[in-house]
Amino acid sequence: MNVDNHCQGRTGVDESALVEEIKRLKEERGAVIMAHYYQQGAIQDLADYIGDSLALARIAADIEAPVIVLCGVHFMGETAKILSPEKTVLVPDITAGCSLADSCPADEFARFIEAHPGHTVISYVNTSAAVKALTDIVVTSGNARKVVESLPADEKIIFGPDRNLGNYINSVTGRSMVLWDGACHVHEQFSLDRLVELVKEHPEAKVLVHPECPAPVRMLAHEVGSTAALLDYVGKSDAKEFIVVTESGILHQMRKKYPDRTFIPAPPTDSTCGCNDCSFMKLNTLEKLRNCLRDMSPAIEVDPAIMERARRPIVRMLELS
Repeated sequence: MNVDNHCQGRTGVDESALVEEIKRLKEERGAVIMAHYYQQGAIQDLADYIGDSLALARIAADIEAPVIVLCGVHFMGETAKILSPEKTVLVPDITAGCSLADSCPADEFARFIEAHPGHTVISYVNTSAAVKALTDIVVTSGNARKVVESLPADEKIIFGPDRNLGNYINSVTGRSMVLWDGACHVHEQFSLDRLVELVKEHPEAKVLVHPECPAPVRMLAHEVGSTAALLDYVGKSDAKEFIVVTESGILHQMRKKYPDRTFIPAPPTDSTCGCNDCSFMKLNTLEKLRNCLRDMSPAIEVDPAIMERARRPIVRMLELS
């Protein structure tokens, strides 16, 4: 049984015809399709590779195909381009941004760094290429703890832009990193009161929480982790019910892999919907995916000077991971 009130509506288009056209165009272009777990299920099903930000970065660094179609948000396309500058990197919707990345403008972050001299700068992957260029090490939610713990215990660290992830890493490592005051609009919006109600209604359910959620929400978790880590946890658990406190797109893979389990999406505050969607991630559609392969546009471009500086902290992350 699967419990949700998934909000992704249907467009009325002939999905089967679109899927076949996308497959044909992909072969003609020599392209690979990479999709984040937060994409709509139809796009995940078409993708050659599905993963979280860390997995997609690793794949982008090693892939041999001349064309990458990154079904995610803009910073993910930038990361792929930085790691594979010789390749054409397409995104279905160039306007698919990220509230967390937007919360950290590069000029303001540069002034923040200047105000805290002598600090190692760690930036979450959910940032622009310009912010990555100011950074010593990039991290994802899947490797942030490992990267921080690889540094000396007395190392002074700036962590940006997600204050909730930074707070979580401080709490589990005993560090006192200086945190930039940014947040993800999706993970900030989960309703603590409604989550408490769900826990009462499903006392046997395990609560899976993304570390971008605020501390009071994380306190209810049986497992705190990246989307990939939460998916792995389900496979290792004997539980039959799970309350999932992250973007609703991950439910698609959870249900495909574990059809005998029940997955209950945690709701956002002040919403009649039973799930919490990233409006930016959901800008990508099958039609836009078809169009970008057909037109070879929109393509990600990154200033060469910024690209070179941004590449170093990403490569260092991959080495430490």
